[in-house]
Amino acid sequence: MSHAVVVGVDGSEPSGAAAAWAAQEARRSGRPLRLIHAGAAEAFAPGEPHDEAELLPRAVLAVRDRIARTLPDLEITCRHVSGNPAYVLAAAGARDGLLVVGSRGSGGFTGLLVGSIALRTAARAHCPVVLVRAGADGGEAASGEVVVGLDSARPCGELLAFAFGQAAARGAALRVLESRTVPVGPYVTEAPLDQREIRDSLAAAELTRLQDTLAPWREKFPEVRVEAEVTAWPAGRALVEASRGASLTVVGRRTSGLHAAAPWLGGVTHAVLHHAHGPVAVVPHD
Repeated sequence: MSHAVVVGVDGSEPSGAAAAWAAQEARRSGRPLRLIHAGAAEAFAPGEPHDEAELLPRAVLAVRDRIARTLPDLEITCRHVSGNPAYVLAAAGARDGLLVVGSRGSGGFTGLLVGSIALRTAARAHCPVVLVRAGADGGEAASGEVVVGLDSARPCGELLAFAFGQAAARGAALRVLESRTVPVGPYVTEAPLDQREIRDSLAAAELTRLQDTLAPWREKFPEVRVEAEVTAWPAGRALVEASRGASLTVVGRRTSGLHAAAPWLGGVTHAVLHHAHGPVAVVPHD
């Protein structure tokens, strides 16, 4: 079941939105859907018989039943797992799965996945984690573009593979953003060029490098229409603005180097998680 779409549910509105998003993703990708309720279980007397469903809140069972009615052909399991929610969900996603959790955006996380728990889940998981906020743009039926932030100086295969794959599965365009600031100058050259021409030439060179980075992926996913853009805006601000109307915004999380010893979300990823206008996918990579 490692290839399943796993979603954390607690019966709250944000987790309901996450479950609906996860169900559509499971249907689209042909994978089973696993609903996980994590935390403390209902207390029973030693040896007292009880059914697994008794460990689940009615609101969680209602979410399961609603998805089953809407997508009757979808393989669904729903279970309670005792333990710290961040650890439980990160483990449930495994390496080859996709983990989905509910989010309130800049106000934090409600219900079981409260603030730091959801952020710690995204920082610990070995698979991509999608955070979904109830009532935000880019919900389960959204048909907007997929947005991804990239550094062409250190291109990440895992990040691009996920973003291109999501765009292909959705039949959506992929918008690739890179934040680069061209120095103001002044520039000294032997050629008779004014300062504006030099800056434009340097900006064009940055865009060419980005296009070169994307070339192999365009060949691998010829059906995906790609829009590459180099912006002078800070990366976090650029991605938050681009997330308006997007079906998904994709950011990375480094797991090697200085960040290998402890779970960590970078500043850009942290900002996008709190302020994006739609679902955000966090992809772990070396």
